[in-house]
Amino acid sequence: MINFKQLHHFWSVARAGGVVRASERTGLAPQTLSGQIAALETTLGVNLFRRQGRRLVLTETGDMVLDYAEEIFRLGTELEDALSTRSAGRALPFRVGVSDVVPKAIAYVLLAPSIALPEPMRIVCRENKLDQLLGELAVHKLDVVLADSPLPPHMDVRGFSHKLGESPVSFFATPALSASLKGAFPACLHGAPMLLPGADAAVRRPLLRWLEDHKVHPRIVGEFDDSALMKAFGEAGVGIFPSADLISDEVCRQHGVQRLGTADSVRESFYAISVERRLTHPAVRAISNAGPMQSDSTDTTP
Repeated sequence: MINFKQLHHFWSVARAGGVVRASERTGLAPQTLSGQIAALETTLGVNLFRRQGRRLVLTETGDMVLDYAEEIFRLGTELEDALSTRSAGRALPFRVGVSDVVPKAIAYVLLAPSIALPEPMRIVCRENKLDQLLGELAVHKLDVVLADSPLPPHMDVRGFSHKLGESPVSFFATPALSASLKGAFPACLHGAPMLLPGADAAVRRPLLRWLEDHKVHPRIVGEFDDSALMKAFGEAGVGIFPSADLISDEVCRQHGVQRLGTADSVRESFYAISVERRLTHPAVRAISNAGPMQSDSTDTTP
């Protein structure tokens, strides 16, 4: 088993750039630091440093061990901060990654239970591609990731996917565009300008299949990874766009559009993805327990 005191001495020397400089910073004798690093190398069965002239430089393995040590001691500092924050009554950080295909209004609905907790929370939201967010989740830079699909099986991340809810999908258009359509829904979509979610959106394929099943072939004029950008184009009258019916009233109010109809068989689902260690975070538990349509957590360990 790794001796974390020895690992900390290795980390200090690597960050300082040498034993003498680390000795000056830590107040420990150079011989003590060298002995601790030698003991760690014996335990691990690898060389962490090599001589380059009069300097010590990290080996390739040493670089890898340093990366792990940086994360270990960063998490240790984070733990101390979290405990002191809780004891002092300050807001507990809740770091959330939101996949760029998840509508902002949906993200708010899903995160609302964490805001209502008696323990004060300070939400830090990051938006990005799902794979980028899962990378940050894997190294504990995020507490949870909100996505429109479970953790992909090809991702080298141990995690749990918690289904928070789902909604049928409706189609929206400006009053002017709506007035120009012919026929009843969904036939009115045939030949009409249509905006679609990008290829990364889980709902895209079911939508296309639904249109095909109804023998409706709209004219695709735009594809968007960012759902907010798609709605902005829809608000400008560029085309009809789909959105979760769960937030239809807000979509109509915010973007000045009308709901044309609902594809009831197309369901847009939303998930909270977390690593096992983070299941203890009170905000993660709150949003998982409050999901409108709960399901069992799925362990997606590769």
